[in-house]
Amino acid sequence: MRASLKNCKRIVIKVGTSTLMYPNGNVNLRTIEKLAMVLSDLCNEGKEVVLVSSGAIGVGCHKLQLPTRPTEMPDLQAIAAVGQSELMNIYNKFFGEYGYTVGQVLLTRDVIDYPTSRKNVINTFNKLLENRIIPIVNENDTVAIEEIEHLTKFGDNDRLSAIVLEVIQADLLIMLSDIDGFYDSNPTENPDSKMFTEIHQITPELQSLAGGKGSAFGTGGMFTKLAAADKVLKNDSKMVLTNGNQPAIIFDIMNGKNIGTLFAKEALVKGETGQ
Repeated sequence: MRASLKNCKRIVIKVGTSTLMYPNGNVNLRTIEKLAMVLSDLCNEGKEVVLVSSGAIGVGCHKLQLPTRPTEMPDLQAIAAVGQSELMNIYNKFFGEYGYTVGQVLLTRDVIDYPTSRKNVINTFNKLLENRIIPIVNENDTVAIEEIEHLTKFGDNDRLSAIVLEVIQADLLIMLSDIDGFYDSNPTENPDSKMFTEIHQITPELQSLAGGKGSAFGTGGMFTKLAAADKVLKNDSKMVLTNGNQPAIIFDIMNGKNIGTLFAKEALVKGETGQ
């Protein structure tokens, strides 16, 4: 069962904007500092950790003291440029306190799709991890566009995190969200909703349960998390969806505790390699 998670060597952690930002639009420094401590200690254990971090636009809005998220693409891309720089400054500060250097990796979909650049991305990740540098990944929001003939957007960082897992051949994706796991109905609206402990296959029935929009400063939702989980399962890897309010919960997940929703093929749950 979940006891096998402690054996995962290469781990992708995805953190959403709702975890990094307060509802009032301010940066949640306390949570980011705890996240840096947890990931640094995982590295101290000998794990290889990659952080996929949303938040560039949210942090940019905060930096520029904007009360609401703009809707025009040029505005969003300019804000992302400011926010990504500020976000990396915050990560540099907190990870540096625990003795770790971070490296920024900004991706667009065409880079992953094109074989030569994909190989370069893989080499970059491997070299960073080899040198105990923690890669911090985000979509390159300042240039990503969505056109039929030149599709560069991943769509959201949930799916990006699953693609990163595939590219670097990671064992586990831990997706930190603003919800405890995947439920059969919206727990904020239905107090009798039940959380799935384990999911072994993404079915149309499950997809029909995924609804709702993301936070005011983010873009994600349950549907995109299921899409990410589907990609993880097809890669014969595992994913845990859980609440990111207390990043130390990652330690409990790695110790096999029954936290959040585990997405894994039945063979993997039973301890087989799946390879």
